[in-house]
Amino acid sequence: MNLRANLVFFLILSIGLTSCVSKKKFTNMEDKYKQNMDIANKQLGDCGVSLNEYMNRNSEIRSELKSAKTALQLRQEQLNDLKAQLEDVKTQRDKQTTQVEDLAVLTQSASDNIKQTLSQMEKKDKYIQLIQSAKSKSDSMNLALAFNLKGVLKEGIDDQDVEIKVDKTVVFINLSDKMLYQSGSSNLTSKAHEVLKKIAQIIESRPDMEVMVEGYTDTDPIQTACLLDNWDLSVKRATSVVRVLQNSYDVDPNRLIAAGRGQYNTLASNDTNEGKSTNRRTRIIIMPKLNQFYDLLNPNMAAK
Repeated sequence: MNLRANLVFFLILSIGLTSCVSKKKFTNMEDKYKQNMDIANKQLGDCGVSLNEYMNRNSEIRSELKSAKTALQLRQEQLNDLKAQLEDVKTQRDKQTTQVEDLAVLTQSASDNIKQTLSQMEKKDKYIQLIQSAKSKSDSMNLALAFNLKGVLKEGIDDQDVEIKVDKTVVFINLSDKMLYQSGSSNLTSKAHEVLKKIAQIIESRPDMEVMVEGYTDTDPIQTACLLDNWDLSVKRATSVVRVLQNSYDVDPNRLIAAGRGQYNTLASNDTNEGKSTNRRTRIIIMPKLNQFYDLLNPNMAAK
């Protein structure tokens, strides 16, 4: 009985011990399970967060992709427009190339015309320079001539009876009628011969010049056995001076010109005695010969 009782006791004890050990393991396993579940739940939560992030990023990527497609479509349309513009530019270029080729022909012709025009302008410029040079030379010579005349005529002659001026290309000497002529006639006074002798000396020193003598009167009418009117008196006074220059002082008659201006081309009013006295004058004009003017106007002279 004791033996059986002991066996039962040990059997019960073994079962009890076995039960105790299994429960402890179970508790440990349960704790590990809970830990694993917590870890799994945490990981699942993290995965959910990541999934939401991926979903949001996916939406963003889809939106960006859509925008990119739209932009690509716009770029394609712009590219097509640029291609069309390029074709237009090529067409215009071809037209302009043709125009340039045509212009090249015209430009060559225009260039030849320009060269010809420039050559003509150069010749004209030389001609103008020649005229300016001749005018400057003529002006200088006229000033020298006027200076010489004033120097020669200043002694023994009243300034009111003689006026010397340079006018453009000529030198003229105004001589009063009271110094040159007897009243109302074309007869010269002794004083006139003295003055004309001095003028003749200057004229002889300038053989390249011509001399024109012009007679002037006032408006008082005149008519005598020898004179028809003021025209006649002015001409006769001019010819009287010319004859003295030729016959008394050997001035070449080919250089002399006699002219009458009558009562016209006045210097002052004929309403006063002073004005009439001013208008009654003889003008001696010393000027270049006409053939010198013709030579000056000849374009062929420009090249010389």
